[in-house]
Amino acid sequence: VPCTSGAGRSCPPQDPSMPDSRVTPQESRLDASLGTTQEHLGTSSLTDGHTLSKEPLSHALKLSSPAKVKDAQLNSPEEALWTTRADGRVHLRIDPSCPQTPYTVHRMFCEALDKYGDLSALGFKRQGMWEHISYNQYYLLARKAAKGFLKLGLERAHSVAILGFNSPEWFFSAVGTVFAGGIVTGIYTTSSPEACRYIAHDCRANIIVVDTQKQLEKILKIWKNLPHLKAVVIFQESPPTKMANVYTMEEFMDLGNEVTEEALDTIINAQQPNQCCVLVYTSGTTGNPKGVMLSQDNITWTAHYGSQAGDIQPAEVQQEVVVSYLPLSHIAAQIYDLWTGIQWGAQVCFAETDALKGSLVNTLREVEPTSHMGVPRVWEKIMERIQEVAAQSGFIRRKMLLWAMSVTLEQNLTCPSSDLKPFTTRLADYLVLAKIRQALGFAKCQKNFYGGAPMTAETQHFFLGLNIRLYAGYGLSETSGPHFMSSPYNYRLYSSGKVVPGCRVKLVNEDAEGIGEICLWGRTIFMGYLNMEDKTCEAIDADGWLHTGDSGHLDADGFLYITGRLKELIITAGGENVPPVPIEEAVKTELPIISNAVLIGDQRKFLSMLLTLKCTLDPDTSDPTDNLTEQAVEFCQRVGSKAATVSEVVGKKDEAVYQAIEEGIQRVNMNAAARPYHIQKWAVLERDFSISGGELGPTMKLKRLTVLEKYKDIIDSFYQEQKK
Repeated sequence: VPCTSGAGRSCPPQDPSMPDSRVTPQESRLDASLGTTQEHLGTSSLTDGHTLSKEPLSHALKLSSPAKVKDAQLNSPEEALWTTRADGRVHLRIDPSCPQTPYTVHRMFCEALDKYGDLSALGFKRQGMWEHISYNQYYLLARKAAKGFLKLGLERAHSVAILGFNSPEWFFSAVGTVFAGGIVTGIYTTSSPEACRYIAHDCRANIIVVDTQKQLEKILKIWKNLPHLKAVVIFQESPPTKMANVYTMEEFMDLGNEVTEEALDTIINAQQPNQCCVLVYTSGTTGNPKGVMLSQDNITWTAHYGSQAGDIQPAEVQQEVVVSYLPLSHIAAQIYDLWTGIQWGAQVCFAETDALKGSLVNTLREVEPTSHMGVPRVWEKIMERIQEVAAQSGFIRRKMLLWAMSVTLEQNLTCPSSDLKPFTTRLADYLVLAKIRQALGFAKCQKNFYGGAPMTAETQHFFLGLNIRLYAGYGLSETSGPHFMSSPYNYRLYSSGKVVPGCRVKLVNEDAEGIGEICLWGRTIFMGYLNMEDKTCEAIDADGWLHTGDSGHLDADGFLYITGRLKELIITAGGENVPPVPIEEAVKTELPIISNAVLIGDQRKFLSMLLTLKCTLDPDTSDPTDNLTEQAVEFCQRVGSKAATVSEVVGKKDEAVYQAIEEGIQRVNMNAAARPYHIQKWAVLERDFSISGGELGPTMKLKRLTVLEKYKDIIDSFYQEQKK
């Protein structure tokens, strides 16, 4: 019987397999260096002032031995493949292709403790110095947080919502939530108070954890509309005044002392792998966001097998070092940084809050990660920065870089899998490229991943020229992250990799070119959308296949190529089906001054396009400025324009630049399959797209419907002139 309420009431008696002996595990090197006693764990600035009793570690280490772990209760016949209830259970997709025994998050952590307890788990900067928390300390902090949540009244199948930038507190609050029988729900830090209210209400958040006063203020504004909310915990700053039910992290962690270890163990023992433990809200481009329910098995299976397909190493082979900076409310960062980290004993180092405004490279240089993940826009920003530095360096250095990149790109395109590199390629790497990778913090980085949105051929070629292969993954929140992965052993340029072993794919409604809707099946597939039965039934068919809404094709070797979203498919007034992404990519490749290109034409007589120019970003807000990037200025000079700002080009309709854009679009049209695919009209917008402008989502993904609405007048003007 699962536990139905707060701190261990109505719970079954303690599992007899729970050990009661008080074995003290060996001291970690970190503990020793901090001069800890037998009774207490060491003090970093995070564990400062807290007594972290080692007693629960003995429970964990005994629990993790296979003989002591109860077999996961296997599927009972009445369980369906999906549910929309937070307290529901699902039938797990266990079959010969993925027969692995399901297990809980706590079991995964216990096994990590057994192997990696003394290793550094989390790295973070305080007062300019790096500090570290070992896996033993991390586990005890998570237990302490779990007991704090129970004391504050966390009920089973209710949520702890976390609204803050990536940090150790985010991690141990998330793990503690799962230990306490709750559901972790991340909220984007950029969310408005109304967006926070919708999510916190929908997930029945009992507690919200925030990092700053700014985030606290959002919650205070909406608290009266949140009937389930009992308390708020703030960790980076202190509240301006003492408020009822608002706790600092220190106060919160001390509350847990009033809950016994046995009460927590009883709740942990009652958990099953087919219960929900994580909610990921999709950034709804239409209507309200949907709460994607992920089970303990979704998390533990994907953390193990999804990452293995990306060649992530266990710490006994090589401890992976990862920089955490992408929003943890998004599935990609959460599965890669948080859950995979525990599975393999990785060291996760947290970037500064202004990482995406420019400080990320400093963190990468200090940490030197062994694997790194970025959405395409992050890789584009790195590319633009290198191009700017190159443009400002002397003639000889610039020529050397161009030479090194061209010989390396040619080698990587013609012989992608060859380990035997010609002398010139090795020389180019030694003299030039290795230094650039070191300056970026990628000297030790063996695996660079991207996902979340399409990446231009220009960006992929640029990094291949630096001898940095970018490995794509493909998946959704609804597949717990990766369902397809590329790796050093599974790589094909422009593809999204191969299906993760144990998972399945099929294409439905294929056309003559073999392009169809991508449908997925496996242990990665989500439980259902919280409280949304209609949407769940639309997504999961009667046989348990997830219909992604994405279109793509598979090559003879099983590599997947995404061609676009079915909903984004433009159907012209003449009935032609036009996927926008390939045409938009072609325009961006043809015209290096273009930042964003959006194809228009649904139910219209012809295609048109909105364009934005590449400009620098404000370092404080990340908003686009009026200044063109070095690459854009170079383009202007090449076509005979002296323009250096967006307003000079757009405001004055700079003749040379507009003529060059028209010629570029004509070249794209010449390569088009047929006349209905030609772009007949276009306009350059006065400002590039941004998160604050509403055209981009939190992970920099284009929000097409917002663009169509925001620039409706310009779009209408393309077609009105026709009528005159």
